Amino acid sequence: MTRSILIQPLQLGSLILQNNVILAPMAGVNNTACRLIHKRAGAALLYSEMISANGLIRAGSKTWELVDHAEEERPFALQLFGDDPAVLAEAVRRCQDQADCIDINMGCPVRKVIRSGAGSALLRDPAQVSRIVRAVRQACQRPLTIKIRSGWDLQQLNFAEIATIVQDEGADALILHPRTRCQGFGGQANWNHFAILRPHLQIPLIASGDIFTAEAARHLLTQQLCDAVMIGRGGYGNPWLIRDILALNHPAPPAPPSLAERGQTALEHLELNCQLLGERQGCLDIRKHLCWYARGIDGASDFRLQVNSCQSLLQLRHLIHHFFLRDRP
Repeated sequence: MTRSILIQPLQLGSLILQNNVILAPMAGVNNTACRLIHKRAGAALLYSEMISANGLIRAGSKTWELVDHAEEERPFALQLFGDDPAVLAEAVRRCQDQADCIDINMGCPVRKVIRSGAGSALLRDPAQVSRIVRAVRQACQRPLTIKIRSGWDLQQLNFAEIATIVQDEGADALILHPRTRCQGFGGQANWNHFAILRPHLQIPLIASGDIFTAEAARHLLTQQLCDAVMIGRGGYGNPWLIRDILALNHPAPPAPPSLAERGQTALEHLELNCQLLGERQGCLDIRKHLCWYARGIDGASDFRLQVNSCQSLLQLRHLIHHFFLRDRP
């Protein structure tokens, strides 16, 4: 019996990716250090954290820091958010030379973003979606993706309408997280929405939402519900998920990461973070990641308490060595 080739190159406009496994944009999570860890695990495309188009136009230094990335991260995508077509188009003109791909966020459910009229608030205004994609497409010389949710709420599931607009206005791919804005991250992602949508799209459909295992990715790709998978929360402390998905073309899955592998990756992540942010901020920012690396290991609750009281790089190194790398019964 012929084995299906699930992992294969993906074309986004002029950009050809080595495979169809992508790291999601995750505000407050996937800075350069996090992205490099997932790149080394095999992700074909890395997205930035969500970036304010208004902040780019106003030349806010903190906003422009989010554009920065290492050469090793390429191909690299910038995700912008905003509600004004002209502002988004100008922001794209200013930043696109520093990216291989541009994405416009139309799915963020966070209240602060919604109140500004951006993110998933745009799903309630298809005409504005059309104006934004048209303006950005005219300004954008890079492949363009649009990330959406299924709708505002269960009574307003308009993902098919929005997807048609996005395609007709010239986007190169659509990313769908099949939850509504009102669901946030609760409940389950409704993968039936991929099945409804994909036959009507000529552009690639990238699936996001509840991909926590390689078997989940296998189901989506085997059933031809999407062209690519995007890893978000499933990758928290688990870059091996990308490795495992990339192994779907092979007969046997890789062995789960050993404690030593987890520890070495946690140390690598810690060192990268401190190089990027400086010791103090790097140690504070890495805490959540270290807690994720420890999930499911005996003693993880005590480890989390200790991590959250550590103040220095030396302390965190010692704690990682003690928890992950020492001989354990």
